[in-house]
Parts: sequence; C-alpha cells; structure tokens
Amino acid sequence: MSASAVFVLDLKGKVLICRNYKGDVDMAEIDHFLPLLMTQEEEGLTCPIMSHGNVHFLWIKHTNLYLVATTNKNSNASLVYAFLYKVVEVFTEYFTELEEESIQDNFVVVYELLDELMDFGFPQTTDSKILQEYITQEGTKLEVAKTKVPTTVTNAVSWRSEGIKYKKNEVFIDVIESINLLVNANGSVMSSDIVGTVKLKTMLSGMPELRLGLNDRALFALTGRDKGKTVTMEDVKFHQCVRLSRFESDRTISFIPPDGESELMSYRINTHVKPLIWIESVIEKFSHSRVEIMVKAKGQFKKQSVANNVEVRFKTSTGHAKYVPEKNLAVWTIKSFPGGKEFLMRASFGLPSVENDEMEGKPPITVNFEIPYFTVSGIQVRYMKIIEKSGYQALPWVRYITQSGDYQLRSNF
Repeated sequence: MSASAVFVLDLKGKVLICRNYKGDVDMAEIDHFLPLLMTQEEEGLTCPIMSHGNVHFLWIKHTNLYLVATTNKNSNASLVYAFLYKVVEVFTEYFTELEEESIQDNFVVVYELLDELMDFGFPQTTDSKILQEYITQEGTKLEVAKTKVPTTVTNAVSWRSEGIKYKKNEVFIDVIESINLLVNANGSVMSSDIVGTVKLKTMLSGMPELRLGLNDRALFALTGRDKGKTVTMEDVKFHQCVRLSRFESDRTISFIPPDGESELMSYRINTHVKPLIWIESVIEKFSHSRVEIMVKAKGQFKKQSVANNVEVRFKTSTGHAKYVPEKNLAVWTIKSFPGGKEFLMRASFGLPSVENDEMEGKPPITVNFEIPYFTVSGIQVRYMKIIEKSGYQALPWVRYITQSGDYQLRSNF
C-alpha cells in the first residue's frame, strides 16, 4: 500500500495544492500536520512519520515547502518517501526551482503531474522525459497531437519513446568516483571509501539493447576467470531500465537505455584509500600580533595524471583569515596539479594577541579536486555491446573521473 493523498503546503501549513487518490482519509486531517510538527520541534524530537489518531503523515521539506503523504494503512514507508523525492525531482525538472511561487504559477500543470505520477495510491509514470511528451507548460495552447497519450505510458519500456532517430548513433559513458577520506593529525587514515556512479548520454536510434561489462570481481568469480585487476562493488543501485533478474543470475548489466542523459548505476567500494593529495601544515608566530601558516600540498597519484581546479580550504579558530574574512576561511586554488609535484603556500593572520600558546581547536583542512582519465578503484568498462534490430553500428565513448567527496585532513596547527 502507498499514499491515500498527497499535499503540498507552505511553511505556515496552508495547502497550496493536493490530490486525493483513494478517498479513505478525510482531507481535513492535514490541518493537524503543522501543529504536530511544531510540538515535536519544540521538544527537539522531530520525526519523519507523525500520527493523529489512525492517520499517518509521511513528510519531507524542500525549500519553503512541505510535501506530505497521508495514509491510514500500514503503508510501505520507503516507497512513499521514494515517491515524494521523485515528485521533487520531476517538479524541479519542469520548473527549474521548486518553491511556493513555482507551484502557484503552474497550478494546472502541477495538478496534471500529480494525477499522472500516482494512481489509486500507487506510483505510475515517474519519468519526467515521458511526462513532458504529453504534459506541457503551454497550458492555454491546445494541440490535437498532444491529446493522444504516448505509447510509453503503457509500454513495458516506459522510460523510452518509440521512433527515436539519430543520424549518428553514439553512447557516452562517464564513470565518476568520489573519494571520502578522513586523516587524523598524526597522518593516519581514519576512514575512507569510494562512491561511484556510471552516467550515460545515449543518442541511439530505435529501441536498442545495451550490455555493459565491468571488471566486477563477483562476475569473474562466477565465470571462473580472474585476470587482471577486479573490484568488489557494494550497495549497487540501478536505474529502473536494468534487468535486475539478469544481473542477479549472471552479473550481466543488460538494459534498454533512456534517451539522453541518465544515471545508470551507483556503487560503493569500501577500501583503504591512500590520500591522493597530501597536506602538511605548520604554524609560526611572529611578535604578538601575527601568525603565519605554511601549507604544503603534494600530489600522491601517478605522474601522468593531473588534478584540476584543486582547492585547499582551511580555517583559523583564532584571528582573522586574510582571504575570505566573512567566512573566516582561506582558500588556496591550484588550477593544474601534476602527480608527484609539491606546492607550498604561506598565509598571514592578524591577531589581537598571541600571548597564549594554546590555539583554540584544530579545525580540519578540506581539499576539493578533480582528476580526469583516472579512477582510484581501478574500475574499468570492459565492453559495451549495442544491439538493435536494424543492425546499425554505434560508437561507445568512455570517460573516467576521480573527484573529492568529503575529503578532510585534520590539521596539526
């Protein structure tokens, strides 16, 4: 079971728009939502699910809006929340910004979308590209062609339209890995992992079937082949186009792709990561009113790679940062950082007094970077097969990117 009704409220609890899907919950029950929420906030016990009698409110907050689903059944909460976040995603793709004003300015379109997104409490068509084929923002313009519902709504392949044609058939694959890293003041890695995504941009005619092969350790173990470097992926999540039964049986990633850009899959690799950019910092005191901090950055990745747009961000808990005073933050930017190289920076801080030898706290140094043509995990696209009944030839292009996620080094100031 899913939602009985969905409401969009402003921050004062006023209903901007709503859709009653099942009629088994009194719509006036929504009046109890904000008082319940305010009571919980006062007690410091805010809960994502609240109840009034036998009616349950499942809610999320986005900008200056509350999106609330009501139910009087033991509903699948994860399904309801996935739907609410999908509503936010669809509305954002339609209106760019989802806020109170965009709901008021596009009332008719919003209601039509709520009508198509769910039917009798169950999610239906939630792909914005398909919805945009027959729900447009040209509300006053009636077109006969738009009155016919696209076959994609009733197709098994609801995320892709029929009859797509391109002069040149291509598919672009981006493998993007973000490194989460925490290093303590002694230089030891306290925690690290890699979060990866595989993104597609498909420009393929017809209804092609794609098969993606990665150097997946589980696949190699299944087939008895273990050649070269393999990776163990955890928490793998797929776009709805991937045939999960096929993946679970033989680890083949087989799918009919959405047209244009999409995120095919995401994964996590729980492994010890050597810091790609190492930071050392030293503090020096001069007289009673000036402190100079020296920061050394070293690229600990292979020499043929180059990190782009590197930012080293650090704070001082005492005094006044010279570069970004409103944030008490200094930012050191390096446009191009080759592997194996070292760079040095000195920053001055004016202080009222540095009589006390004990600095207040040791805030972390954060590093932002992006390294193209490189993955720290060693994940590789082994092949991309494109099969279409017309037999056309298509070109797959692969790009690898490693970037910083939550990348922090505790300072030894």
